[in-house]
Amino acid sequence: MEERKKKILCVGLVCLDIINVVDKYPEEDSDSRCLSQRWQRGGNASNSCTVLSLLGAPSAFMGSLSAGPVTDFIMADFSRCAVDLSALVWQTEGQTPSACCVVCPASGSRTVVLYDTDLPEVTAADFSKVDLHQFKWIHWEGRNAEEQLKMIQRVVAFNATLPRQQQRITVSVEIEKTREPLYQLFPHGDVVFVSKDVARHFGFLSAAAALKGLRGRLKPGAVLVCAWAEEGADALGPDGSVVHSDAFPPETLVDTLGAGDTFNSAVIYTLSNGGSLQDALTFGCRVAGRKCGFHGYDDIGKYFGNSKQ
Repeated sequence: MEERKKKILCVGLVCLDIINVVDKYPEEDSDSRCLSQRWQRGGNASNSCTVLSLLGAPSAFMGSLSAGPVTDFIMADFSRCAVDLSALVWQTEGQTPSACCVVCPASGSRTVVLYDTDLPEVTAADFSKVDLHQFKWIHWEGRNAEEQLKMIQRVVAFNATLPRQQQRITVSVEIEKTREPLYQLFPHGDVVFVSKDVARHFGFLSAAAALKGLRGRLKPGAVLVCAWAEEGADALGPDGSVVHSDAFPPETLVDTLGAGDTFNSAVIYTLSNGGSLQDALTFGCRVAGRKCGFHGYDDIGKYFGNSKQ
């Protein structure tokens, strides 16, 4: 398969987001009306596939679903966004996850309450059935880390069998939640995305401090990326150099839900097409900033599709 036609696979969560847009965050034990409500396909890995497709990259999703009307909605939206689902894992037990999201443009907040505890995660055994030849990049949303490490080890072994001139599969991992088991993923990504929450959990008060402090957890030659909301983002290159991009806030803040997934996807999109780390970081901040100026993701294609700048 030609390298340019190879896909980017994202492994992780897909869920239903029930999004309520409010003029102010509701008080506990109160009744209030929202400005609007919509259903939207969500989940970090799922959102990443959406953004990659809108940017013009062939994307594929691997995660768990169980049959039902909510899943029918999710499947139709995956199809609308031309996301490949050949690696999807159908579960016979558990419910498709759902999240209640409250988005408040006035404050820029987005509050998410997720239920995903009874649907089994994809396993290394599931991943062993995936044909790796079709991918140039695989991104893991950190979840069941022990199984995900086994999946990554399969990719490393696969890469070792490729002829020298053939492009290896790049491995990226996202460590977003402050859960101890996820931290074992740090030394296994060629590109590691660490969240502001995790950085602060380790005691770092800036992206630059996080890069310096977490560098020792990486494998040699890896890239570490840390976004810091309105302060932009910093990244540590394979040679130890640090690059920075300022944020690009929209004129009017509308919807920050999924801004982090958008940033990660735009960085992956640029790096997977041979762009520099500085270009990737700046593009990530630009796309994420623009996304915060409208609801959902669809307008990303209008502004940035097929690498429009």
